[in-house]
Amino acid sequence: MHPPTPEMARAAAILESGGLVAFPTETVYGLGADAENPAAVAKIYAAKGRPQDHPVIVHVAPDADLSYWACDIPAEAHQLAAAFWPGPLTMILKRAPNIPAAVSGGQDTVGLRCPSHPVAIALLQAFKQGKGGVAAPSANKFGNVSPTTARHVHDEFDAGGALDLVLDGGQSQVGIESTIVDLSRLGTHGPVLLRPGHISAQAIAAVIDLLPAAPDAEAPRASGTLESHYAPHTPVAMQETAVLRATLAQLAASGRKVALIHYSELALPQASLRLPLEPEGFAHALYAALRTMDGAGADVILVEAPPKDGAWLGVNDRLRRAAHGSAGIVHGLLNKAPF
Repeated sequence: MHPPTPEMARAAAILESGGLVAFPTETVYGLGADAENPAAVAKIYAAKGRPQDHPVIVHVAPDADLSYWACDIPAEAHQLAAAFWPGPLTMILKRAPNIPAAVSGGQDTVGLRCPSHPVAIALLQAFKQGKGGVAAPSANKFGNVSPTTARHVHDEFDAGGALDLVLDGGQSQVGIESTIVDLSRLGTHGPVLLRPGHISAQAIAAVIDLLPAAPDAEAPRASGTLESHYAPHTPVAMQETAVLRATLAQLAASGRKVALIHYSELALPQASLRLPLEPEGFAHALYAALRTMDGAGADVILVEAPPKDGAWLGVNDRLRRAAHGSAGIVHGLLNKAPF
């Protein structure tokens, strides 16, 4: 392991002193604090405006000792870590007694993941000589669109001065948050997919010979699983292509300003972004597109609904949550006179 760079040494020192450091991961940018310092973790919640019972994910270095962070670790957890770490997979395990409940929203579980971004790995290796954990939800105000560049983080937090440092690692490669699989109740419920992401349920099943089930009522609370999440300030509506064509024409005729995220050939409003019609490229660009369209001053952000097959599960999950609470927005715009 190479000695840390001056910037990484500074970032590690800030974390060790109880400060907040935003850093890039391959999924989105995280807002990090020392996972074993409840006062530091409380700063994350305060900066984000995050509910206290909503757990955060603990990021660990590639050679981390899982038994320090979790207990009753099933063999399947080690198999998944060997297959997908470093990478965009979070595992929910029983929390070890020495780990503060602050990172778990008061639950007896803990979410663990090892990110693959080189800047994140360098930070985790510098922090407590690679033995620490960095509690880090996405580096944005609670419920907002997650950041995939350092600029997005500055846009969220510079006015408040809540962050001590933002590490810039370019645009996040994956672009949506990690897959979360619950392994804390394996004996009674099997694995449970709490949040879809880049790593699919089928990919998990290929490693542990068990297909993760859908979340049940007793499943642990996990990051990014509230019905309304990842939402810009402008209302979002997602429509199938044929319906969207008609909606675009109707809204244009009624004088409404539309921002469009699409992949098909469509009659384009003034503000539009076309994303690739393949899940990895769409996911990579999605949050940046939502942020750009949010700044267009539109009455609504229309999104062309992606395909429904399994490879698009993570993208569709994020879009469904972004559009939650905006039901009826198109109908309302068409039936009210413009201001």
